[in-house]
Amino acid sequence: MRTTRPVRLAALAAVTTLALAACGDTAEEEPAAATGESGGIATIVIGASPTPHAEILEFVQENLAEDAGFTLDIIEYTDYVQPNVQLAEGELDANFFQHLPYFEAEVAEKGYDFAHFDGVHIEPYGIYSETVTSLDELPDGAQVGVPNDPSNQARALELLESEGLFTLADVEDPTIFDVADNPKDIELVELEAAQLVRSLQDLDAAVVNGNYALEADLNPAEDAIVLESGEGNPFANLVAVRSEDVEDPALVALDEALRSDEVRAFIEERWPAGEVVPAF
Repeated sequence: MRTTRPVRLAALAAVTTLALAACGDTAEEEPAAATGESGGIATIVIGASPTPHAEILEFVQENLAEDAGFTLDIIEYTDYVQPNVQLAEGELDANFFQHLPYFEAEVAEKGYDFAHFDGVHIEPYGIYSETVTSLDELPDGAQVGVPNDPSNQARALELLESEGLFTLADVEDPTIFDVADNPKDIELVELEAAQLVRSLQDLDAAVVNGNYALEADLNPAEDAIVLESGEGNPFANLVAVRSEDVEDPALVALDEALRSDEVRAFIEERWPAGEVVPAF
């Protein structure tokens, strides 16, 4: 457990060291590593989903971070819970894995004192199947997997509705209980988002988050039966921080780097078929 915030300026570290020395304290009481400084460059400890978030961060670390005055310590997470828990507990300085509706739902439900920067990229949702090549081929009573968290579930249901599988009640953030007309008697199966792609063999189809599809070596642009449009999409992924840190110079510099022309070019070159789309 850290005893100090990981992101600090070198000057602050120096002042702290001098103050401790003046009080007769030893360096052991405030280890240099705990300041989060490396050669005068601020170290940002950031949690991220492996793909594409960590890949984008690695590009920033290798090409932009040094000139911008920071270095990244990237910790990968394969779930959607721990990155916010660890940010709230001070184990992370920032995280990069969630879109705005999920962020807002988490803050409202958990009471996190978080802030966020603007969106970096969009991962279009896709509908995938190992048994059919068109939604028209789904049998009556087909089992279709959807995420079990509220914001992602609503997004998945609206995609399925747009493809004519059923209609939803006119409510904000619909759940599986808001299906109003279901002519094919589709059975919606709630699963944790990371489990959906792994459960395709047991389902007739599933709506899968873009990052999990990529991690499973699926190409959303080629392998999805239906792919969500990126144009005007409100689900841009963003960097979240604790509210007290939103003006931290190192974190502001990271935000600027993530929404730079260099990162835009990297995203477009790395995912040329639109599997990941810049949101800036």
